[in-house]
Amino acid sequence: MLHRGHESTSGAGGGELTVPMAWFYAEYIADELLRTGDLMPPTSFEFRAGRDALALTVFLSDTERELSGVRVISQLETWLSLTAYDQPWRDWVGSRMAELAAEDVSSGAPDPDLALAQAAWRWLEETELLAPDLDAVPGGGTACGEDDGPKVWTPAWRLGLPLGHLAIHLF
Repeated sequence: MLHRGHESTSGAGGGELTVPMAWFYAEYIADELLRTGDLMPPTSFEFRAGRDALALTVFLSDTERELSGVRVISQLETWLSLTAYDQPWRDWVGSRMAELAAEDVSSGAPDPDLALAQAAWRWLEETELLAPDLDAVPGGGTACGEDDGPKVWTPAWRLGLPLGHLAIHLF
């Protein structure tokens, strides 16, 4: 028997497989938004950072885990506001993950959706990518070409979040 991650209440006991459908759907939406925006090659680490940051936004904002194709369009404004530059996205992700982890512990059955979201969050926090220094003073770098400007090691989420935000705008 196959269960969607959020519908299974009996856990993985009895030979049942719990499928993390909420996370897979959030990841699919994020992937499609980024591919539609054509911002970077889908094989790049930057694309992965954008996909994971956007998937976390989609997954964590769907508090009822009822995301459907119809609701995706209605959620675009919410995702835009959550991923905006001046918003405390990182703090929001941390608090939502803590809430879900507490629910997971109280339910007694591990949530496979949450496990995948936690893995994505760990990767975004622990992985650093060499990227243009977005805080550099304009005109302070070399003038030879855009790739010659100052670069810094940046946590993947700091690079992925604006990519996800831009992908939503381009959709």
